[in-house]
Amino acid sequence: MTRDELQAAMHKLIDLVRERGATLATAESLTGGMVGAVLTEVPGISAIYRGGVIVYATDLKATLAGVPADLLADVGPVHPDTAAALASGVRERLGATYGLATTGVAGPDPQAGVEPGTVYVGVAGPAGVRVRRLSLSGDREAVRRGSVQGVFELAVELVAEEPG
Repeated sequence: MTRDELQAAMHKLIDLVRERGATLATAESLTGGMVGAVLTEVPGISAIYRGGVIVYATDLKATLAGVPADLLADVGPVHPDTAAALASGVRERLGATYGLATTGVAGPDPQAGVEPGTVYVGVAGPAGVRVRRLSLSGDREAVRRGSVQGVFELAVELVAEEPG
C-alpha cells in the first residue's frame, strides 16, 4: 500500500459522497484519528466531513460512539460486530449519511489474544452496514495506514452501490 493508493481511495470516496450530497463521520480506535486527519488534508472537505471520535479506550466505544456495553463485554473491542456498531453509532451521533469505523490491533503486541494486524473496518449508510476483516502485516505504522486505506475502499464500495 502506497501513499498514492491511499490518496486515490480517499479521493474516489470524497467524489462519490459529494456527488450524492452526502456526509461522512468517523469513529476510530487503532488509527487514532488518522482517517480524519487524512480526510482533512483536502481543501473544502468541510462540505462533507461532519467530524469524528477517537475511541481508543474500550469504554469510550460505548459512551462516545454508542456501541452497546453488553456487546463489548461479550465480544470485545476487536470484532466485526464492534466495527459495525461503531460505524452505525458515529453515523447516528454525528448526523452523517455515512459512518466509517476502524478497530483492531496495530501492534507490536497482541491485545486480548488478538494478533497484531487483525483489523475490522466498518461502514454504515442509509442502506445498511458492511464490515470487512483485514489481515495486515508490517510495523505499527503500516497496519494503521492499511486500516485507513481499507476503510476508504470499503466505503467506496458501499457508497457506489447505494442509489444516488
